[in-house]
Amino acid sequence: MNPQVSIVLCRALVKNESMTVYVRSLETAVPKTMLIQTEARDVFAAQPGLSRLGSRLVNTCFDSAAIDTRFTAVEELTRDHRADDPQFFDPDSGLLLNPSTKVRNDIFGREATKLFVEAARSAVNAAPELDLLDITHLITVSCTGFFNPGPDYKVVRELGLDPAVQRYHLGFMGCYAAFPALRAAKLFCEADPQAVVLVVCAELCSLHVRTSNDPDTIMGSALFADGAAAAVVTARSGSAEQSLLQLDHFETVLTPVGEDAMAWNIGDHGFEMVLGNYVPHIIDDHIVGALRPLLARDPELEALPYNSIRHWAIHPGGRSILDKVQSRLGLTGEQLVPARETLRNYGNMSSATVLFVLKHILEQEPEDGDERICSMAFGPGLTVETALFTKLRQAPGAGLVGQVPGQAAAEVSVP
Repeated sequence: MNPQVSIVLCRALVKNESMTVYVRSLETAVPKTMLIQTEARDVFAAQPGLSRLGSRLVNTCFDSAAIDTRFTAVEELTRDHRADDPQFFDPDSGLLLNPSTKVRNDIFGREATKLFVEAARSAVNAAPELDLLDITHLITVSCTGFFNPGPDYKVVRELGLDPAVQRYHLGFMGCYAAFPALRAAKLFCEADPQAVVLVVCAELCSLHVRTSNDPDTIMGSALFADGAAAAVVTARSGSAEQSLLQLDHFETVLTPVGEDAMAWNIGDHGFEMVLGNYVPHIIDDHIVGALRPLLARDPELEALPYNSIRHWAIHPGGRSILDKVQSRLGLTGEQLVPARETLRNYGNMSSATVLFVLKHILEQEPEDGDERICSMAFGPGLTVETALFTKLRQAPGAGLVGQVPGQAAAEVSVP
């Protein structure tokens, strides 16, 4: 290699290694229709096709999920909604229906677009010093539907971004996909100090619920919900004074077992979730090893007990997963509040969920100085994505997590 080229590359690597990348804004959005967990449980438990064991499983899964409310883009999933030709729920007969994958995906194309755009617009508006045309890269994330031109295209058109913005879509990765998106955004900013990256996750998990005697399907119906989150990421000079979060390190680990324990497949009547009851045990056995390469990136943290790291943003895949994480790492109840409150109020929104947890942490009253955050998300494989962040002292308190300013969620009776 030419010596001059080598010198230039080395200088670039040194520059990028010392460059700090920030989340300038982080905003969330949910559909307007709220599902009440106990009411949804009663309808699922009353379906005529359930066996006696299936009915007991419905009651157990819904009651033990530690969820009070969830949100759905499917208005039909409420007793108050009336449709001439119901496709998901018939309130008169009380029957849950089973539409085709095409019917479900058509709704995804329409309703997911609204959430992508709403979350993206909120994130951009929360960074008023940046112009729409400043955005150089757009990363969209979803695993609950497909269409093309896709959500990346829709966000560019609806927000009026530069048509030449670099667009990327991360599809069908599952609950951990927000971290690969943020990691890619960090790499873009390190490569180009003037880059401004908009990351948007939106999931309509409720499109794929249905009645069944299968334990995995029942668990999915008890846990999953709809929501979106968006972040503006940049390394531009001056961004530290206005940012919420510093992106420090990311790591990926595949557990040696669990490939068949968590999966997301496409069926004739929607997407089919596999969430084996052994997943919490796999996480329990391998979470310490999954954290090791991440914490090795910061020797000061590596030497500390886990509960000495102030904040933990854990993806709430389910109550039992949070229980295992807390027990294995010796975390306090307070450290799990952001994850448990997100689960209680919103359910599991797949890729968007961990960003709701991070927003909950950012909205807590700041301590003196910057605060470290260790974060984890789990998905098919079994894949464990981990991240270290720094909550900056400038992070302002805000309103309710997941509530768009000026818009109150409408509480609607559910089936």
